[in-house]
Amino acid sequence: MKDIERFEKQLAFIREIDKEKMIKRQSYITDGVTHENDAEHAWHMAIMTLLLNEYSNSEIDVLKTISMLLIHDLVEVYAGDTYAYDEEGKKTQAEREAKAADKLYGMLPEDQGEYLKSLWLEFEAQETPEAKFARTMDCFQPLILNDATNGRAWKEHDVRRSWVMNRNRNTALGSEEIWEYARENLVEKNVKNGNIIDDSAGS
Repeated sequence: MKDIERFEKQLAFIREIDKEKMIKRQSYITDGVTHENDAEHAWHMAIMTLLLNEYSNSEIDVLKTISMLLIHDLVEVYAGDTYAYDEEGKKTQAEREAKAADKLYGMLPEDQGEYLKSLWLEFEAQETPEAKFARTMDCFQPLILNDATNGRAWKEHDVRRSWVMNRNRNTALGSEEIWEYARENLVEKNVKNGNIIDDSAGS
């Protein structure tokens, strides 16, 4: 091996990101009992992108989008998961995750660390077609799981329609078709059946 130091940095990073499997999310997987972890979330969105990219508003680089989704939550190895509806947690989320990104991606050889961090920053900025579609997947996937588990996590957290709509305010920017389907078949359906609290009266 011509560059053992480079290889060992890569291995150290690979070992460290195994901790993503330990980061529990609020969503349940489809058994309705087990909390999803961050690594499962990333894997699921990568497959979704492979299958659903034809519904993107704009043509996207599929490999780049999948790469973005596979790495965008790695910062939670250090920063922890911030629940979508945790308003207090969101106040410190950006700072916690920026520090985590510097630490984590700094473990890699400089060229790879800079590339992965640039993908993470691109996802956060939400300006490119790839980042917008990645965000669509990031919002759509929990809706699928919540619907499949009869809204268990929604009910546990007394989630309101306005919260879900605000969370998904940019979902259509990546795919109008997917958001229209999700709004009608996942959000409004679960408002009607009581899994999401309807706070839209008078709005």
